[in-house]
Amino acid sequence: MTNQKRKKEPGPVSFKQLPALIAWHVSERGTKSYWTRIGAAWDHEDAKGMTLQLELMPVGEGRIVLREPVAEIEDEGEGA
Repeated sequence: MTNQKRKKEPGPVSFKQLPALIAWHVSERGTKSYWTRIGAAWDHEDAKGMTLQLELMPVGEGRIVLREPVAEIEDEGEGA
């Protein structure tokens, strides 16, 4: 056995922070596109990569698109 030091992996990502990108599966049916949220991506602490966490694995045709998250649009009728 050698006594070599292992190179430290990038620090863990804090999932308490908001994701940098949202992962979507986009499938085309005829002239319509269907977007399904399938996960999110977080920046590494060293800013040299990202962690992608998928909640669903797409099967079949389609593509995965990573987009910046957008704030939820408040309901116009709320609080009126």
